[in-house]
Formats: sequence, structure tokens, C-alpha cells
Amino acid sequence: QVQLEDSGGGLVQPGGSLRLSCVASGFTFSEYGMSWVRQAPGKGFEWVAGINSGGDSTTYVDAVRGRFIISRDNGKSTLYLQMNSLKPEDTARYYCSTPSGMRGHGTQVTVSS
Repeated sequence: QVQLEDSGGGLVQPGGSLRLSCVASGFTFSEYGMSWVRQAPGKGFEWVAGINSGGDSTTYVDAVRGRFIISRDNGKSTLYLQMNSLKPEDTARYYCSTPSGMRGHGTQVTVSS
């Protein structure tokens, strides 16, 4: 079955950086576009970034464009999210997501001084 293992979250000061990873299994990772979504406390899910199957096309929500970079390594079935210049409003639980909306358990990112 599909499994998505998110990791890399933590507590970071404003302006800091984190790199999230998502290891996928149970499907042919290289054939699917993937996304990162997040859920802040008390709010719904927000789509953050997407990447096509080959990794050569990316899109971002306006709030993170220029600060976050989505990438993938199809040989390792792994999706990444490099997050730079983090802001308190980036605090949320982050999940990688398949096109059908399947998600793992997520990884918590907290931006606070």
C-alpha cells in the first residue's frame, strides 16, 4: 500500500531554514507529480508547492514563492522541501501528498523566537 514518511521538521527561529523529506513507497513514485501541503493550528489544509513527475516543473503558493524550493529524487523515491527565510506564519504540520490526496503523518514545523 501507499506509504509516505515525512521528516525534517523542528523548532527554528524566524529567518532560519529547514529541509523536509518524504520517502514514498507502495507506488511508482517517478510516474506521479507530488505536492507539499500544510495545516496550521485550527486551520484547514493549504497547498504549498507542487512538482511534476520529472522534477523539471514546480509551482508555489504566493506566500512561499522565492523562499521554499520543492525537489525530488526519483531514484530514492524521495520528495524534498527546502524552506528558507522562515516566518512565524509558516508554523504548521507539513505533509507530502499524492495527486489523489493521500498523505502521511506529516512533520511539525514551528517558527518562533
